Amino acid sequence: MAHEPKLIFDVHLDLSYNALDFNRDLRWTQERIRRRELGMKDQVFRTRNTVCFPEMRRGRVGLCVATQLARSVDYFARMPGWMSPEQARAHTAGQLAWYREMEACGELLQICNKEKLEKHLALWLQAPAEMPATAGAGGLPIGYVLSLEGADSIVTFKHLEQSYAEGLRALGPVHYGPGVYGMGTDAEGPLTPRGRELLKEMERLGIILDVTHLCDESLRDALDHYSGPLWASHSNCRALANWNRQFTDEQIKELIGRGCVFGMAFDAIMMVHGWAHMRSTPQEFGLTIEKICDHIDHICQLAGNAKHVGIGSDLDGGFGTEQTPLDLDSIADLGRIGGMLAARGYSVADIEGFYYGNFVEFLRRTLPA
Repeated sequence: MAHEPKLIFDVHLDLSYNALDFNRDLRWTQERIRRRELGMKDQVFRTRNTVCFPEMRRGRVGLCVATQLARSVDYFARMPGWMSPEQARAHTAGQLAWYREMEACGELLQICNKEKLEKHLALWLQAPAEMPATAGAGGLPIGYVLSLEGADSIVTFKHLEQSYAEGLRALGPVHYGPGVYGMGTDAEGPLTPRGRELLKEMERLGIILDVTHLCDESLRDALDHYSGPLWASHSNCRALANWNRQFTDEQIKELIGRGCVFGMAFDAIMMVHGWAHMRSTPQEFGLTIEKICDHIDHICQLAGNAKHVGIGSDLDGGFGTEQTPLDLDSIADLGRIGGMLAARGYSVADIEGFYYGNFVEFLRRTLPA
């Protein structure tokens, strides 16, 4: 059918986080990962994973933005994190090493310039609907754009230059709480002076600013001090999910004016009003993928077109199916949304833009040649 995806571009997946922090071999099938985690009690999301390479291929998720993530925290902080930026840097270096190993075995392909992007798009868009699930059996490599979620691990700006040379193309200055460079989700306050210097260096290098996780004051500060390309990799609408993690209508309109594209997150806490973390369930809310269509439509109405929205699922970003829509058991289920949007009157071109086209066009404007 016309609304089934040829390709899905998911602009926020914490692949290395799952591989290294939770010891998941993403080459395995979803069932095998779940079976291995039977009886594990360290995290509530054990046995509830949604992301692995075979499921990505099954769902045509052939392109993603994949993160490095390591927070540095204060001595008295209650949030988890490393005790120094240097430790955080070492952890992100390990995450990069994992991405390189996945490239070496043919599972992943780094996309760091326009030429690689176009070649990879052609490969996937011309591929048959059914393909082998694994690289070893002939499955296509999954393209990834490297992003850094929270900049605490950027010890010096020489480290930022090194990261850019290694392929880093997008960066969110903060994550949760206070950070080295600014204030993140559930914190308050502007960027630090060092955060403003970071934005200057990012703009000089051409690194995309990911405005996700910036608290309201730090977002205002960032918009006042950065004029380069920006996106919101995994954020929804505060009008439909009242938490400071989402954007207000006024913020959305200003970001649209700056050329921002928003990646819709499929985390229940970012989809509905009143979700109580670790207590609510999707069953209580009757939550389905249809709800994300409300967020998509809300942004499209504010923009006056369908060019500023895509997918930034955040699946397995520290949660599993205990915190996803009832009809989403795997990342392959992202493709269900096309029919829902078609039923709301969105065109084939709109739906293809949502699946991959809008963020691809953004990268065509911003990646180096």
